[in-house]
Amino acid sequence: MTTTWTAAHRTAVIDPHEDFALWESRGFTDQTVRQSLRLAGGGEALRIHLSNRYGDQPLEIGGAHLALRTKGHGIDPATDTPLTFHGAPTLTLPAGHETTSDPVHLPVHAGDELTISLYLPGDTGLTTFSAIPYDTGHAAPGDQLSATTLDDPEEFTTGHLLTGVDVLAPQGTRIAVAFGDSWIEGAATTPGADHSFPAQLSRRLTRGWIVNQGISGNRLLTDQIGEHLLARIDHDVLAVPGVSHVLVHIGLNDLGMPGHLAYPEPAQLPTAADFTTGLTTLADRLHTAGLTVIATTIGPYRGTVYDGYDSDAGQAVRRQINTWLLGDDHPFDAVADLAAAVADPDHPDRIHDAYNSGDGLHVNDAGAKAIADAIDVTLLDL
Repeated sequence: MTTTWTAAHRTAVIDPHEDFALWESRGFTDQTVRQSLRLAGGGEALRIHLSNRYGDQPLEIGGAHLALRTKGHGIDPATDTPLTFHGAPTLTLPAGHETTSDPVHLPVHAGDELTISLYLPGDTGLTTFSAIPYDTGHAAPGDQLSATTLDDPEEFTTGHLLTGVDVLAPQGTRIAVAFGDSWIEGAATTPGADHSFPAQLSRRLTRGWIVNQGISGNRLLTDQIGEHLLARIDHDVLAVPGVSHVLVHIGLNDLGMPGHLAYPEPAQLPTAADFTTGLTTLADRLHTAGLTVIATTIGPYRGTVYDGYDSDAGQAVRRQINTWLLGDDHPFDAVADLAAAVADPDHPDRIHDAYNSGDGLHVNDAGAKAIADAIDVTLLDL
């Protein structure tokens, strides 16, 4: 059987040196960093992606191991496998660079939980990171790469350096990239449960799967948090092996973040015309690459607890954009009404109580399932 490398896990990353931070980044010194992920699809071999894209100094990796996870920071010692990079067990990754491990010939399947352990002997400085990783990570003193469980670990809730896994899948395997903000990334869903709406939707597919390139706080038109969506297209979509479809949710932070950052002062928001122009540019660039693009309406957020985020001006623009998306003039191959799936029918600009995570801006596990269940899987003809 002919096979090809296909992305089975992705995590979009943030520059820890941005002027505004929703999450505190960190570095590591003489520590083993152990992080887990769940594969969206399987294959007969795999390779791991690491990133020092936003580091300001070379990153010394004193060793890297892969294993199947048992529970928490525990691993199955029978599956503990050293990773190599161009044949070497260690590497120094220059600032601004990313790398891919040599292939590991280990058959894996959709739903498998892998644990990646990195020994970082020097002071890393602030590391390239992701806001909402699959699960809580752990750092422990010294070189504990092969430890079945870590000795004296500390927990951290952001993801660091680990950006993806490819699997050697049958040729012709096609996947979708979920691309956008916190509603894509899965903020406020249960850590380690794989309950983001793209993950739950992926499990409904009969072929192919979905990988997640959401960044909580991300915007279509403006950098911070993360590069804006239009700037991320090449790296986070077009460079993903196997991608044929893109599922987009974006806009909450374009409309809410300016007011939140300026609070209690007023803020200038993008107009509906600004936003529809940006979405059209997004669709055109993805279509030029031969991809199918499915947009979603902007989710409800009236009454969110974040000061200055909810404004009458922002709500008016949101309604204009959603009306345009649900009409006949948008540039996408299809539009899914994500907002309607989780809105309170009596107050459609608010998240239904059953789906509200508690902050009025994000959905809980049940809300993510409601979104996944509301999307027509025939739109994802993988």
